[in-house]
Amino acid sequence: MDYMANIKDVAQLAGLSVGTVSRVLNNRGYISDETREKVNTAMKQLNYVPNELAKSIFRQYTKIIGVIVPFVTHPYFGKVVESLELYASKIGYKIMLCDSYFEKEKEIEYFKMLKGNKVDGIILGSRNMDISDIVKDEFPLVTIDRILGDNIPCVSSDNYKGGVLATEYLISKGCKKLAHISGSPSLHLMANKRSSAFLDICKRNSIEPIIVSTGENQFTKMSYYDEIEALFKNHPDIDGIFASSDIIAAQVIQVATEIGLKIPDDIKLVGYDDTNIAQLTTPKLTTIYQPIEQISKYALELIINEIKGEIVPMRTVLPVKLIERGST
Repeated sequence: MDYMANIKDVAQLAGLSVGTVSRVLNNRGYISDETREKVNTAMKQLNYVPNELAKSIFRQYTKIIGVIVPFVTHPYFGKVVESLELYASKIGYKIMLCDSYFEKEKEIEYFKMLKGNKVDGIILGSRNMDISDIVKDEFPLVTIDRILGDNIPCVSSDNYKGGVLATEYLISKGCKKLAHISGSPSLHLMANKRSSAFLDICKRNSIEPIIVSTGENQFTKMSYYDEIEALFKNHPDIDGIFASSDIIAAQVIQVATEIGLKIPDDIKLVGYDDTNIAQLTTPKLTTIYQPIEQISKYALELIINEIKGEIVPMRTVLPVKLIERGST
């Protein structure tokens, strides 16, 4: 009896893993044209015919999506997780949540654990850029607000436009001395475009910009008090502040109140995100609304389409808008 080639033979001849060959056979997840061609060529050379029973085994999905975030207690990521769970449950999926606490080792451990537990795909909202070496395009993966590679879909809001809206609005309110309190530039996030927009608009209006860059430690603790206090001490004449998050903006109000500055009379303030915090401060925050629910929903739709083997867009940027409240 002639030897019947199997999937391992195809994988060996094509120079690929068995898992990659199975994904090609089942049209599951992202598959490059080069990879597909290697598998098809090997199948022809070996006269390999996929076994339908074997294919049916590979089609057994878990209906679970892995989600990795740095802090579920952070208002932004808390809303992301809440929205993902809501939309996932509506289509019969569950999420497996991993909170990395902003630690690279935890992110790597969770990523490997999720793949090992055969989740159907992973939505990555973590913040470390240097885990990209373990993230391959052979597995359904979508990122939120960060780019890991040309072949990995990313969903974000229009961060640059948000920075433009915030800065132009402060100028329109008569602010002449502007400061921007940014996130950590070392994280190389798409959110850093907010700072780029601030600088561009200030330059266009002949305004000397003041940038206060915060670090990973401040993000972890969600505490920016010292940086804000130093800003007021070093630049007592500032009259407008664009904060890169509602958390930062809320602490600006706190510090300003303690030193006797009134918002918006002495300083006008714009935050970012439009989380619940924006309406809990006194005064309520003028802020840049980014559609967190829509970002989450779209990320989930992308990962489901990837799992089905459909072609998905690599970059999705959703619009933002300015919400005017009492801080300006």
